[in-house]
Amino acid sequence: MFLDRSLLIEEIPHLRRYAWALTRDFEAADDLVQSCLERALRRFSLWQRNRRLRPWLFAIMRNLYIDSLSYQSKRNFCVPLTEFNEPASQNANQEDHINRQEILAEIDRLPEKHKEVVILVGLDELSYAQAAEVLSIPVGTLMSRLHRGRARLREKLEMAERKTVIRIVK
Repeated sequence: MFLDRSLLIEEIPHLRRYAWALTRDFEAADDLVQSCLERALRRFSLWQRNRRLRPWLFAIMRNLYIDSLSYQSKRNFCVPLTEFNEPASQNANQEDHINRQEILAEIDRLPEKHKEVVILVGLDELSYAQAAEVLSIPVGTLMSRLHRGRARLREKLEMAERKTVIRIVK
């Protein structure tokens, strides 16, 4: 079996970004990337060379993530209280950072099926066909979910803009 590891190495930044988007935790994201790469190396013979590598890796990662969620829900997971009492190291003071946080928070609030599509197409820049392949759904279904997800994001973010109107008092 011929395996050009440079193909996998080129995909690591994309895998890390997608893993972080799924987990919202850098340590868990790194673990997910490592597990994905291990599985990809073990099963590299299953990859069809006429297809792109990134959607195949994203599908592996998504399946691993879903497996980890079902595993975590089956066992008692405890979080130390000290994690909740730690203050933020620095307050957000730049408008771009605040806007980015609002957008990420709204993406997190989307239903899971819309959230996955928005992340794959909007953040990871996969084509509709590639994202549909990762999620194992028809392209039409993906486009419909993407439209609904984007519409919900627009609606929520416009409502947030209206709430943060600054009034000048004379």
